Amino acid sequence: MPQLVRAHPDGRHRAQGPAAARRRRRADPRLPGAPRRRTRLGRPRGGRHRPHRARPQGHRDGARRLRRAGRAPLPRRARRRRRRDVRRVGAPSRRGGPPVSARNLGAAGRATRPTKRGADELRALAEAGNAALRNGAADEASAYEVVAWVAANFSTDAAAVACSMADAVLPHVVAQSLPGVDVLFLDTGYHFAKTYETRDLVAAALDVRIVDVRPEQTVAEQDAQLGAELFSRDPNLCCARRKVEPLQRSLGGYELWFTGVRRDEAPTRTNTPLVQWDERNGLVKVNPLAAWSFDDLLDYAGAFGVPVNDLLGQGYPSIGCEPCTKRVAPGEDPRSGRWAGLGKTECGLHSD
Repeated sequence: MPQLVRAHPDGRHRAQGPAAARRRRRADPRLPGAPRRRTRLGRPRGGRHRPHRARPQGHRDGARRLRRAGRAPLPRRARRRRRRDVRRVGAPSRRGGPPVSARNLGAAGRATRPTKRGADELRALAEAGNAALRNGAADEASAYEVVAWVAANFSTDAAAVACSMADAVLPHVVAQSLPGVDVLFLDTGYHFAKTYETRDLVAAALDVRIVDVRPEQTVAEQDAQLGAELFSRDPNLCCARRKVEPLQRSLGGYELWFTGVRRDEAPTRTNTPLVQWDERNGLVKVNPLAAWSFDDLLDYAGAFGVPVNDLLGQGYPSIGCEPCTKRVAPGEDPRSGRWAGLGKTECGLHSD
């Protein structure tokens, strides 16, 4: 009768049966993967053989077995590279910690950044990038290709991501190629509580550094100077003081900023390019998600476990300051809930 042969977890096939124990040779302990103790192939009590169970790949004993064999363990960087092309949520190497304030960055925050290139060079780079990424064409570059182009032409410290914390899809996409990138959160003092909760989740989960960008005046100081509820009397002035000016001041040390502007959000954004020169702020502006839809955004967040503001599922497809944001009925313009009844459609951040 032919002998039975079964697979061995260390990659050596051995005969199974009473005579096998006499014929087998003990594994050389100097070989990688040698078992720590002698494998029992004899017939135990009960007359049945105990099957061997292979350890799962990546078992924690693998490195110890290599060290016992007299070989140096694999370098940490080599191990970390064995990952999926797209990282799920997790912050193994984030520079940050708790969110920091743009006021606290000062010269120390900018000292680590490379010298900012001139406007002419950056403008030419933006034009070349828009052409290379086939803006508006049928085969327009994907969001990942856009961010990869940025990573090839700009350092991480030269780029920033503007995020309203309606979701963290844009920071997650950017962090795949630019880990540790600065994410600028415009803390106007009027945000929903859920928006601040989302900011804290992003700071804890993603490989980014959150930078809180605040106005020169608190809400109380502004009310004392200009009267209460400026947003209801002059929303343009309120946005200019609490959003546009603080962001412009914070962008001064960067060469490029990312935005989450999408073409389907409003008629004023239909022609949004992938890359453009931001004349007012004096740097390159990149819109990797320009061709995405709202459903694309939610699908990505669900697929990769990206933090999302709970208000998105409560009738707020576009989230801004709490006093100026209303629920939107199904089928209505997603941005119709912003500054409802005030004759205003944009805050001014993305106006030419």
